[in-house]
Amino acid sequence: MKTVDGWVYTATVIDLHSRKVVGYAVADHLRTSLIIEALAAALATRRPAAGVIFHSDRGCQYTSKEFADFCAENGVVRSMGRRATCYDNAVAESFFATYKKELIHTRPWHNLTEVRQRTFLWIESYYNRRRRHSTLNYLTPLEYELGYRHLTELAA
Repeated sequence: MKTVDGWVYTATVIDLHSRKVVGYAVADHLRTSLIIEALAAALATRRPAAGVIFHSDRGCQYTSKEFADFCAENGVVRSMGRRATCYDNAVAESFFATYKKELIHTRPWHNLTEVRQRTFLWIESYYNRRRRHSTLNYLTPLEYELGYRHLTELAA
């Protein structure tokens, strides 16, 4: 996205089971290090067993040797969608559509720091904890991870 000071990019790691954003990074570049920072955050948060699968599109950052080496060193198995098929990465596409509609396109942005701070608040306070998802029976990612499976279980 464009800010007054220049371009800003966001990378995310989303748990496909709960739709929770478990890692993300915001920077003024789209280099492989941005993707690695987001995945490193997810690995630090979740501490998954070796063999965890990371799904992505075929962008040059995800197909780079640097990213392949990082994944190998951390026991992450890479999975990539087919070329020119947006449906293979539909969860990420849906997240970014929501992120843009509900946060990014709601105001002008001045700089990287502002986007980074607001993204943190939006993901950690709203998206993961309060925003209901139709694919989760209208539960939040946090509620779903806590074991709830129906909205009526919360009213008890």
